[in-house]
Amino acid sequence: MDDGAIDRQMALAREWDGLLQKVRELDGFADFLHPPRLETLLPAAKGGPVVVINVSRGRCDALIVRTSGVTLRELPDLSLTEVGARTEHYLSVLQDAEQADIRAAEAATPVHGESPRTAARRQRDADQEVNAAYKRVDTMLTALQQWMWDTITEPVLDKLGFGPPVGPISSWPRVWWCPTGPLALLPLHTAGHHNEHGSGRTVLDRAVSSYTPTLRALLEARRPGAADRGLDRLLVVDVPDLPGLRPIDNAATRAALIDAFPEHRRTVLGSADATPSAVLNELPVHRWVHFSCHGDQDLADPSRGGLRLRDGVLTVESVATQRFHGDFAGLSACKTAVGGVDLPDEAITLAAALHYTGYRHVVAALWAVDNSASTEVFTSLYRAIAANGRIEPDRAPSVLHEILRRMRNRNPDWPHRWTPFAHTGP
Repeated sequence: MDDGAIDRQMALAREWDGLLQKVRELDGFADFLHPPRLETLLPAAKGGPVVVINVSRGRCDALIVRTSGVTLRELPDLSLTEVGARTEHYLSVLQDAEQADIRAAEAATPVHGESPRTAARRQRDADQEVNAAYKRVDTMLTALQQWMWDTITEPVLDKLGFGPPVGPISSWPRVWWCPTGPLALLPLHTAGHHNEHGSGRTVLDRAVSSYTPTLRALLEARRPGAADRGLDRLLVVDVPDLPGLRPIDNAATRAALIDAFPEHRRTVLGSADATPSAVLNELPVHRWVHFSCHGDQDLADPSRGGLRLRDGVLTVESVATQRFHGDFAGLSACKTAVGGVDLPDEAITLAAALHYTGYRHVVAALWAVDNSASTEVFTSLYRAIAANGRIEPDRAPSVLHEILRRMRNRNPDWPHRWTPFAHTGP
């Protein structure tokens, strides 16, 4: 490299440093291109502690963030190797169940020239395969929940002093989980020994849980005026019937929303109208949105996963490039909160993407959900938080928690029905 090129590089470096200095002198830009200072992140814990769970080869710890500072809870029984193995098993068993569901949907399609008896036998065999697959899911989830309680959540909740609370759920303590690594894919909010009725050895019986992808995202969602109050409209994206997939019975949930919102305050995009471009055009002018459609997640390339519409997929990538001003997004679609194995710390799920891009509260299903369970959760949720043309999203965490506890108490041995639903946001 000649002397002239070196001089030009040095001049550009000095110019860059000068521009950075000028930017950092602007109001609100003191930390521009700097890692955030701890004191600027602590207000994220205004509503309750945020538990950042660090999973690494060297050690695993829970960093408990409060407005007063950060305390450490060592997790000596947790290891990256076991987290990885359990996550892989979790995804494998769930994917087997989803494939069984797909084959059952295919079995319901008439075959030309097939006798009624043969068709009935084929459907019966497919349904039996689905039942067996979900029994394996329940066995896997029960073991996973007990392991997460013993190694992660019980030590954390004990450190916080969160015993079984008394009084209405609206007065219970809140906790925000911020898991890292492959742990980010697991349902920490349902950890516990649910077969020990009345023992209190579950997260559901100790605190109301929410998730946040980062402290900064939670801090941003807490800011006053984070949602545009001038866009008091509801968007419903309703694509329940795609070829090769079991139809979604969303009549009750849709009725609950339509009853709460007059026609001039809602937009409904049905199967014929809900294209990816149409949905992206409508999102910026609606404060609340509900998706009732099939979702998918590409574990090899998570940014390509998203919502399956009539003529394409509303991808995580396309949502993440936008900026919205919304208060609430409900996603009863399948797998909307499941990310990829290779990049579990990135904002690569549709739920996280909507949260990052401006929707303060997101309630999403973690994987392919039982149709009747999804109907119960979202219909009950909207009947509680939606009325008179408005949604009260700040009530969503405690209402969802109450719904899940009710479903758990009724069917503790069927965790696949009540485990998938999670809240992200303040």
